[in-house]
Amino acid sequence: MTCNSPPTETITRPVSAEKPLLRALSGHPVWPPPMWLMRQAGRYLPEFRAYREKSPFLTRCLTPDIATELTLQPIRRFGMDGAILFSDILILPHAMGQALDFVENLGPVLTPIRDDAALEALRPEAVTSFISPVLETLRHLRRALPPTTSLLGFAGSPFTVSCYMVEGRSSRDYSMTREAMLKAPAFYDRLITLLTDATAEMLIAQIDAGAEAVMLFDSWAGLLPPGLFQRYVIAPTRQIVTAIRAQYPYVKIIGFPRLAGVMAPVYARETGIDALACDTGASLEIVAKSLPDSMALQGNLDPLILKAGGDALTREAQNICRSMSHRPHIFNLGHGVMPETPPEHVAMLVEAIRTQKRPDIS
Repeated sequence: MTCNSPPTETITRPVSAEKPLLRALSGHPVWPPPMWLMRQAGRYLPEFRAYREKSPFLTRCLTPDIATELTLQPIRRFGMDGAILFSDILILPHAMGQALDFVENLGPVLTPIRDDAALEALRPEAVTSFISPVLETLRHLRRALPPTTSLLGFAGSPFTVSCYMVEGRSSRDYSMTREAMLKAPAFYDRLITLLTDATAEMLIAQIDAGAEAVMLFDSWAGLLPPGLFQRYVIAPTRQIVTAIRAQYPYVKIIGFPRLAGVMAPVYARETGIDALACDTGASLEIVAKSLPDSMALQGNLDPLILKAGGDALTREAQNICRSMSHRPHIFNLGHGVMPETPPEHVAMLVEAIRTQKRPDIS
């Protein structure tokens, strides 16, 4: 049911000692909207590529000095309102003992988990110890970030992480995972339960270490029909949110059920998240009509438009902001920054967002 109550008064920056991103996540419209970009620390930046040539991906994720530096690079360049921890969603299965490697031009490669024996070999009790370098990175970042920049932790959602764990690599349709949930439901339910508990534990540890908000990435949520979406996307997310709320009721949670379509508002209403991140295919205006006015929306510029640049970039970015100007909104992309994106286009985007006038101001 749509909530038509008027939003709280819009906060126009600058606001002394405020963190605009956290303010928006708390349900307050902020103008101009706070912004950060998924994969803002990435190989489109020459300074990132310099580190990429020196050490493997997992080494970068698990070395606090390197992960701190990579997280800070886009903050120094562009002054983003959010700094998201440099890490990867597959750190979690790796922490539990699943072999993981990142292969050039192929992506992640894992030893598949497809039966009870492989599942039994996982060690969820090892997660907190294994991720200690990640937690150290968060502590470094809390000390290093500008006072108005919010620190975001994150994890992959159980369904999406299970896709990689079962398939053993990236896939177009993750058919083996989807078959497992249908043909071996007891095994698959055990895997999802394990991931749900471990994900909640990991996010709580990230908050303990300094994350001010967290984001759940369910990149492959859109593969599931509504019934399975309820069971394997909404239900585990709700359990994770509940676990976090039990210890940190004030910490805000962003959910990203990519390609969920009409199920995205259902996800937002039923999981208890504070903000719904929308993919490129979603209409923010249509989604907004299905959600309370106090719920923040995040997104959702097409990364290809950012790569292309030019007048279309400014026009589309400002259209998104204008359409969301009277509700809590965090500007972002509908997916991650493309590696071929010129850094100058990101600078252009930041300028377009931060210099625009509110639509109700002549």
